[in-house]
Amino acid sequence: MSLGMQILLLQIAVLAVSLGVGFGWHISTVDDSLRDEYAQRALAVSRAVADDPDVRILLSQLQGTRLDAAALRSGTLQREAVAVAQRTGVLFVVIANRDGIRVAHPEPDRLGQHVSTDAGDVLSGDDVVDTDRGTLGESVRGKAAVRDADGRVIGFVSTGISTERVRAATWRDIRIVVGLAGVALAIGIVGSGLLARRWRRLTLGLQPDELVDLVGQQRAVLHALADGVLATDETGRLRMINDHGRRLLGVEAPLGTDVDDLGLPDRLRALLRNEQHSPVSATVGDRIVLATSRRIEADHRDLGMLLSVIDRTDVEELTRELGSVRTMSEALRAQRHETANRFHVLAGLLRQGDVDEASDYLAEIAGTRGRAGVAGLDNVQEPHLHAFLDAKATLARERRVQLTLGPQTWVDGDLVDPVAATTVIGNLIDNAVDAAAPALDAEDGRVDVELLGDGSTLWVTVADSGAGIAFDRPDDVFVDGMTSKDGTGIPGGRGMGLALARQLCRRDGGDLTVADSGGGSSDLGGAVFVAEMRHAVSEGVEQ
Repeated sequence: MSLGMQILLLQIAVLAVSLGVGFGWHISTVDDSLRDEYAQRALAVSRAVADDPDVRILLSQLQGTRLDAAALRSGTLQREAVAVAQRTGVLFVVIANRDGIRVAHPEPDRLGQHVSTDAGDVLSGDDVVDTDRGTLGESVRGKAAVRDADGRVIGFVSTGISTERVRAATWRDIRIVVGLAGVALAIGIVGSGLLARRWRRLTLGLQPDELVDLVGQQRAVLHALADGVLATDETGRLRMINDHGRRLLGVEAPLGTDVDDLGLPDRLRALLRNEQHSPVSATVGDRIVLATSRRIEADHRDLGMLLSVIDRTDVEELTRELGSVRTMSEALRAQRHETANRFHVLAGLLRQGDVDEASDYLAEIAGTRGRAGVAGLDNVQEPHLHAFLDAKATLARERRVQLTLGPQTWVDGDLVDPVAATTVIGNLIDNAVDAAAPALDAEDGRVDVELLGDGSTLWVTVADSGAGIAFDRPDDVFVDGMTSKDGTGIPGGRGMGLALARQLCRRDGGDLTVADSGGGSSDLGGAVFVAEMRHAVSEGVEQ
């Protein structure tokens, strides 16, 4: 039996028992309550008659045990008692004198006779309420004493209501109570049915054991996943996130927090509003992640959004390292080609016997020491940056871009994190070369780079001769996904390099800013970027 049916039957049983106990108690007391109510009604009628001044006067004149029955039948008290009984609907109104002799009775033949029930209490001045059987049958009675002007008891009035009438009222009340109990039980059953239906809707029709298994499997799967998973409900509140998701996204807020308060980048917040099946890249702290989102629906109900996040940082770092290796390989290839050409020239001169020219040519090429001709490169004594800039200069020359080092360039010491430093500098140089690369019929482009080690801080300035930043707001170049290049076919799209570079600079308290968006104070006329990388150099010499 399903849990919903068990709950339904249990609720019906609880309702039935509760209604049975409550209404059973009411039914058990309703007869006594109605008897007391009718007795009080009878007593009220008796008091009203006993307090009538005419009744007092007439009754004071009809004392003794020998009274004329014929005179009583036509007397005023008889007519008054019969009229009161008819108006109030009681069984009888009997008036008796101090000796217990009836002076008014529904049956005229019993006038002048002694009452059939004990009248001692009422003749002593007390009101009496009881159930008794007399000449007119069993009735609920109320007796009130009649007093003269001096307060002496001169008789009493007895009013009776038939117990049959009381029983009829009792059964009528019981039927009403039972009907109400039935209606209440029916409403309870309907309510229980609706509650069971809502339960099935909330649990998607799953039974308790299925829910337990589902929760256990969910926890096992979510915490075993290498991907970060974050789920929100239809109102945009956090409902689930695994440990890897918290690490990747830097989320420390508890469940139930609004999405806007989780500190997520704008790109990821947009994914939680509109589903996106294609991977979208975003920077979170010093990490790059690929994220997709999907709307979850069940039984035509919107259950919220599911965000899946993959860490792309390691891949990006490997890509950067491979890019550096490829850059150096390309530089070596270019230098090998250039060296081969020089040896061909040298061999030709020697074959022709031009020994002096060959000697001068050999001295000239030996003076370059195999460099790409970057003036001031010897001021960069850090080996990673030295080789990296040499390679970048060689590749820039292949694209007809001259890479030069500024006069203030000086880096003495070792890089603390070579990958991070080359990532920032490589992004800036690559973007500058792309911007400065000329068209086929244009003059060669130019990129100026200046590096300065100030204690443990590395300052980097990159300027180009390109057209400048195309965005209305220069800082938009640091927004995830903002790019003027074609990103078709690249997972997650372009526009991540400068965003990541700024995050890496800000990680240790530095920054990456746009000093000139183009057409300003730069001698080259293009954009100028300045990077401050704190704690980037293990030791340095201040210039």
